Amino acid sequence: MRSTGFRRSLIALSACSLVLTACGGSNDGSSGGKTRITVNCMPPKSAKVDRQFFEEDIASFEKQNPDIDVVAHDAFPCQDPKTFDAKLAGGQMENVFYTYFTDARHVVDINQAADLTPYIKELKSYSTLQKQLRDIYTADGKVYGIPRTGYSMGLIYNRKLFEKAGLDPDKPPLTWEEVRADAKRIAALGGGTVGYADYSAQNQGGWHFTAELYSQGGDVVSPDGKKATIDTPEARAVLRNLHDMRWTDNSMGSKQLLVINDAQQMMGSGKLGMYLAAPDNLPILVKEKGGNYKDLAIAPMPGGEGTLIGGDGYMFHKNDTPAQIRAGLKWLDHMFLTPGKGFLGDYVRAKKKDAPVGLPEPRLFTGAADAKDQQIKKANANVPVDNYQTFLDGNQKLRMKIEPPHAQQIYSVLDGAVSAVLTKKDADIDKLLEEASDKIDNILARG
Repeated sequence: MRSTGFRRSLIALSACSLVLTACGGSNDGSSGGKTRITVNCMPPKSAKVDRQFFEEDIASFEKQNPDIDVVAHDAFPCQDPKTFDAKLAGGQMENVFYTYFTDARHVVDINQAADLTPYIKELKSYSTLQKQLRDIYTADGKVYGIPRTGYSMGLIYNRKLFEKAGLDPDKPPLTWEEVRADAKRIAALGGGTVGYADYSAQNQGGWHFTAELYSQGGDVVSPDGKKATIDTPEARAVLRNLHDMRWTDNSMGSKQLLVINDAQQMMGSGKLGMYLAAPDNLPILVKEKGGNYKDLAIAPMPGGEGTLIGGDGYMFHKNDTPAQIRAGLKWLDHMFLTPGKGFLGDYVRAKKKDAPVGLPEPRLFTGAADAKDQQIKKANANVPVDNYQTFLDGNQKLRMKIEPPHAQQIYSVLDGAVSAVLTKKDADIDKLLEEASDKIDNILARG
C-alpha cells in the first residue's frame, strides 16, 4: 500500500514531453557533449521546501559533474498505477524512474528494466544499503534497481490518553492481547474516545489485514506465489481479535468503514488511542491534523512475529546507454544514498526549514554508514526521539516482509472480510476466509 507522508509519497509522475527525446529510451543520452538523463520524483511546486531542496541538490550535482545534464520531471504522484504500465510499454519512461517495492519484479518480468549488474560497483553506497532492501531489486542474481527509502508498519499511540487511562506511556502494548486490554481502558474514558481504530475500505482494510497477519506469523500467499494462505488459525485470530474489540469490548467506536484519513483525524484531535501506521504519519498528524509531537509515539507491530515493510527505489530504462546508467548511479549516490547528505539526509538543512528531523525511518543503511546517518540525525533532531525508541528496539527482532503479489487486487478481496467483521456482529469468520481464499487463488491463477 502507498505510504502517506510526502517524503515517501512525494513521487512525481510527469507525463513525458510530447517530444520523444524528453523520455528515457528515445535518445542516445548525449546533448552538447554532455550525458543527458531524465529522472522523475521531483516534488511539485506546491511542496515549496521539498522542491527547493530537490532543485538545490540537482544544481550541486551538475556543478560537481559538469559532463552530466539532469532533466527532472515533476507532478504528483510520480507513479500512477493507471498509467505506469502504459508508459513502460510505450517506451516513455524516464531514464531513471521511480518504483514502489512491489513493482520491481513486475518491471523485470516484462523486460522493461536495464541490468545494472555490470555497473553496480560504480555505485559507491551500494554495499552500505540494507541487504533486505537491495534484494527487492535483485532477480536471478542480477541487479535491476536501487532502493531509496524503506519503512515498516508499527503502532502509533497517544501518550496523553495512555496516561489518562492509567497506562504507562513508556510501556506500549507488544501483543494483541495487550492492545485489546489497553484499547478497552482508553475507550472507557468516554467522550467519544476510541481505543483502537482500523481501516476497512478502499483496499486499506486488506492492507492492514496483511500487516496484522504478518505480525501473527502468517502469510497471505504461499512462498511460490501460487496459492492463498489465509484460511488459517493466524488469519482467524486477526479477524476474531477485531470482532471482539468491536462488538464485545466496544473499544473501536461505532463508526466503521474507515480509511487512513479518518484515523489520522481522530488521532490528531486527541480522540484515538492507537492505530497501525508507518512513522511518516507522525508529521502529518502534527502539521495537518492538529496533533503534538510530544503526545505521539510509535511502538513495533504487536504480536512479535513480523511486520509489513514498503518503500521505493529507482530503476533504469531498458534502452539507457552505459553512459546514462553510470550518470544515473552517480545521481542516486548524490541525491539519496550518502549518509547525512542529499534530499532525504541533509538533516542540518531540513532543521533550518523546520522539517521534522529525528523520525525513526526511513532507515536505509547498515554498519558504519547507518551509525553516521543516525549520529547526524540525532544531533539535529527537533522531534522527541525517545518516543520512538521502543519501535526501533522492537523492529530488530521482527521478520520484515513486503506486500504480496497483486497486492491491490488481494487487498480488495480482504477488504470484504475485514469490513464484514467490523459491521456485522454475527459475521461468519470461517466462511469469510474460505471465500476470500478462493478469490485470491483465482487472482493468482490469472497471473
